[in-house]
Amino acid sequence: MLTSEFQQFLNDVLQPNQIKDFCPNGLQVQGRDEIHKIVTGVTATEALIDEAIACNADALLVHHGYFWKGESQPITGMKYQRIKKLLDNNINLFAYHLPLDIHPELGNNAQLAKLLGIKTTGPLELGNPISVPVQGELAFNIDGESFKQLIDKKLARECLHIAPPSNKSIKTVAWCTGGGQGYIELAAAQGIDAFISGEASEQTTHVARELDIHFFAAGHHATERYGAKALGEYITVELGLDVEFVDIDNPV
Repeated sequence: MLTSEFQQFLNDVLQPNQIKDFCPNGLQVQGRDEIHKIVTGVTATEALIDEAIACNADALLVHHGYFWKGESQPITGMKYQRIKKLLDNNINLFAYHLPLDIHPELGNNAQLAKLLGIKTTGPLELGNPISVPVQGELAFNIDGESFKQLIDKKLARECLHIAPPSNKSIKTVAWCTGGGQGYIELAAAQGIDAFISGEASEQTTHVARELDIHFFAAGHHATERYGAKALGEYITVELGLDVEFVDIDNPV
């Protein structure tokens, strides 16, 4: 498949023009004109690039790419080493950040909900159809410790659980994968029982305790493994291309 056709396919699926982002979405580094083999992953680290080289991949498709707003612009050091390997091996780099978070079927939020058995009921930011955080419900009430154990099991890592003083049971849940802990106050304001994100900040503990909401920090990487994987599987079905998901472990 031509690289230009593949990029158009991804843009049609993920609709990056619908949302303002902190980085360019789409083709970030140009490589071969045709794509047959694709490696997907969370972040375009040097280790993931090495895996793509070993697989003789024509393209690398990730959630976290390069050229973030506010970062140093010169291509030196770590950034140089990464981009040089891509260019030397003629590998295309495609990256989709928020578009891969919010996609209603393939996105990180949707895939995390599927994994944890949460039924999505709508956006957390009411009236915003492309809200990054979302909310939903569990099929039955569950206590905080049991929900923590479920998250630990499904994500194969131990999450951080901050329980409120009431230690109330959980039925309604809001979540935002990755670094979405700042939305916890919005969730609490709507009376939601629990909020899940990837990361925690110092103040998140106080918010959870004082606004009576369970908080779970399950890891930035761990909560965002599933969008890139689901997108790769979709590409295989729709386009018949050879796609391999590679998980470079990250404890954060």
